[in-house]
Amino acid sequence: MTTGADKRIGEQGFTLLEALAALALTGLVMSALATITAQWLPNWNRGFDRIQQSELVGISMRRIAADLAAAEYVPPNRDQEKPLFDGSASSVTFVRTALGPNVVGVGLDVVRIGETTDQGRLVTLRSRAAFGPLSPGLSPSDQINFSDPVVLLRPPFRLSFAYAGPDRVFRDAWHDADKLPAAIMLTVRDAASGRILSVSTVTPLHVDAPAGSGNSGDQSRDGAGNDGKIAGAAPKQGGS
Repeated sequence: MTTGADKRIGEQGFTLLEALAALALTGLVMSALATITAQWLPNWNRGFDRIQQSELVGISMRRIAADLAAAEYVPPNRDQEKPLFDGSASSVTFVRTALGPNVVGVGLDVVRIGETTDQGRLVTLRSRAAFGPLSPGLSPSDQINFSDPVVLLRPPFRLSFAYAGPDRVFRDAWHDADKLPAAIMLTVRDAASGRILSVSTVTPLHVDAPAGSGNSGDQSRDGAGNDGKIAGAAPKQGGS
């Protein structure tokens, strides 16, 4: 005959010692998972940041290339025939069709893309000003008040420019030329490592001479550039 006490003996649960042992094992497992996650998560975050940074740089480069390709042959005033265009290794100033939600009709903007200091760091900035006739006796830079700054590239990335005419030789500067450059090389470097990013590119300009002048293929004059680089030779790429 089985008593009620004998039935309860077979239905007994975990003892206190067994429960403590289970908690200890659970703690060890959770500690191991936390250690693995702490080692893996920073690497994952760095990889995600690099991908996001590469995408932002790519978007900025497409914006810069589109801006430069839309450069117009526009003299600064009626007394001058040379276009308003000034390019150096670190900045470029040119005229293009105005863009923006507040533009009424067809207008022109003077656009400057170049490096400037922001909180002690070099950043690549795009700024603009409405185009208007400039006085021939003064420097254009003294008469143009740029506004609407937009940061395109931040450290550690730096952007440099090179310019090629019909001779297809790239130069580090383009000053006081009779024509616009035929192409502009955009080179993005990682300032920390000196590595050239794969987003570096060459963009052709849609217009390099005034309307009706034709494009004879003659070499245009420019005000600088001793060391030339052959056009079409893409910058050395090193991955983004």
